Amino acid sequence: MVEKVLTGISSFTVAASKAAKKPTAVRKTAARNVAAGGIAGKVGKWALYLALPVILVAVWAFVGARSASYAMATPQQIVSATIEYAGSGELWLNIAVSIARVLEGFLVAFVAAAVLGVAAGVSRRFERFIDLVMQVLRPIPGIAWIPLAILWFGVGENSKVYIIFIGAFFPMFVNFVDGIKGIDKRYFELGRVYEIPKWRFIRQVVVPAALPQMLTGIRLGLSGAWICVVAAEMIGATSGVGFMLSDGRSMSRPDVVILAMLIIGIVGKLMDDVVEWQRRRIVNWL
Repeated sequence: MVEKVLTGISSFTVAASKAAKKPTAVRKTAARNVAAGGIAGKVGKWALYLALPVILVAVWAFVGARSASYAMATPQQIVSATIEYAGSGELWLNIAVSIARVLEGFLVAFVAAAVLGVAAGVSRRFERFIDLVMQVLRPIPGIAWIPLAILWFGVGENSKVYIIFIGAFFPMFVNFVDGIKGIDKRYFELGRVYEIPKWRFIRQVVVPAALPQMLTGIRLGLSGAWICVVAAEMIGATSGVGFMLSDGRSMSRPDVVILAMLIIGIVGKLMDDVVEWQRRRIVNWL
């Protein structure tokens, strides 16, 4: 009788052990499937992300091979032009000059937008004081200011910085004001009740609360600055990506023109990605 009981217990233990091993095997298989699915998903996303550019390049190569050389360049000619300009150093010089101009005009615009935007956001009187002028000037594109900029500052660096300033200022100003207006009004009431000094309240409460919207304005302002520098450099410049674009047109070299256009798009995308990456980090930290 005892032997039968022991045999039964032993059989039950073996069966339980086998049953316990099955979920482990199932979990391992499921983990492998999840990992494989994750890799396949990433590959699929990248394939979808790159599908349209590949199609466009194929169409471009087809059209370019059947077009006049003065009207359209092929992708192979763009690669040759890139090697030519990169090897001579002209490509990197033009990119560096354009970025330096953008940063100069953007920083001036940032300071002006921060001062006026914060003041208009916290003071209704000041907002009413400047609102009409801002609303009239805001729809005027930076490119439209080029003739006046040349009349006022000549064709030197000051006119280009001014145009960049215009392109960057208004997107930042509008988002700075909207960001502050979006803050819960109870914060302002508490600030008045506890008599917190205004500058301390702005620095410690207003700016952190409005920061996500402000960072969006900075992103849009930087994009506007990059667009305007290209337009400004196409008139009266001897360096920069915009000059490279204009110079390619004057030499009837579509490969240089398209190369400059690609540089404008790629550098603009990289700048936007950097700002957006920083914005997400800061917002997540907040």
